[in-house]
Amino acid sequence: MSAETNFSNARFMTVAEVAEVLRVSKMTVYRLVHSGELPAVRFGRSFRVPEEAVSQYLKGAIVDGHSETA
Repeated sequence: MSAETNFSNARFMTVAEVAEVLRVSKMTVYRLVHSGELPAVRFGRSFRVPEEAVSQYLKGAIVDGHSETA
């Protein structure tokens, strides 16, 4: 997502919600946010992640099941 993204219709998720969807710890979500792999918006001391960013992250994480070392 670019800095010019329009968030007027965006739905945001908390870090805890993202962690539940991805089935990882909240710390893992924070690491993804801080590394830039998962875009987020900061509100005060908390982060909110656009639902679309979570969907895009999951789409990019799909593996095809073929081993490259075969």
